[in-house]
Amino acid sequence: MNAPLPWPSSLAGTPAVAVIDQAISRQRLSHSLLLQGDAPETLVEIALAIADRLLNAPGATAHFPPDQHPDCFTLRPAGKMRQISADATRELIGKVQNSAAVAPRKVAIIHEVDRMNTAAANVFLKTLEEPPANTTLLLLTTRPYALLPTIRSRVLLFRFPSPAIPLAADGWSAWLDDYQAWLGRLSKGVTTDKRLIADHVFTLYGLIARFSAVLEFATTVVWKEQKEKLPADVDDDEQVAIETGIANGIRSRLFAEIEQATRSFALPRLNQGDEPTRRALVAAVEKMERDVGLLRVNLNEAAALEDFLLSSLRLWSPR
Repeated sequence: MNAPLPWPSSLAGTPAVAVIDQAISRQRLSHSLLLQGDAPETLVEIALAIADRLLNAPGATAHFPPDQHPDCFTLRPAGKMRQISADATRELIGKVQNSAAVAPRKVAIIHEVDRMNTAAANVFLKTLEEPPANTTLLLLTTRPYALLPTIRSRVLLFRFPSPAIPLAADGWSAWLDDYQAWLGRLSKGVTTDKRLIADHVFTLYGLIARFSAVLEFATTVVWKEQKEKLPADVDDDEQVAIETGIANGIRSRLFAEIEQATRSFALPRLNQGDEPTRRALVAAVEKMERDVGLLRVNLNEAAALEDFLLSSLRLWSPR
């Protein structure tokens, strides 16, 4: 018998992994697990490691890698809207209702389960209430509170921290340095000198253009790596959804780092008791949170960044 698929190296030996390993060895694992974390790729690794231990267990008549196993089923968002439909959910449920082919049990992995539309979530809820025999449902999400409370209440939650993975974003460090330098010039005051005003505006729109280039580059690099790891049965619509999800995840990380860079710029001034800086920082963070919220309802990232930086022109200039 082959050794089980290893856990992600950053999580090996952690309490959550130890609990899951022990529950599997005792055949006491819950029928439905919600795997929560900030890194989708880590959640997939965990789900495959669990599936491997359940499917290629003693009693299996044949062994397969979990992502190629006839008793392992997946459900993913599809299309640019990245939705899981009721029809796709019913199709998955139909598959797990059948008897296992070669393993002691069946496993279903639902990627980005928070992308289920309302109809799909209600269909799936019935399966959680009456789970098929010898079946384990693994629900993966980076947004657990986007799920129906009735779904969250029927699953066992495991929270996994994200490993510190460097972001493949060429030019991003330079972008953050230039952004902070721009804030420094703004904090000295915007005069009536038309040349200086033009410099601030040109810098602003230069930052927006470079941000879009950084995001596109990072998405291309990560998507290329992830695409090579996808199972052969992932269709075109599902691939579009995965690529869009990668772009959204990277975009969120970039905006979070802009917020952190804003705090880092303000901190030395706050330590000197600079009250205008405190007010500007509070307003900038609130503005960033608002614009990031708009990204979740499909506002273009360049438009969101433009809105934030135009506000920064006013917020950081002394009155």
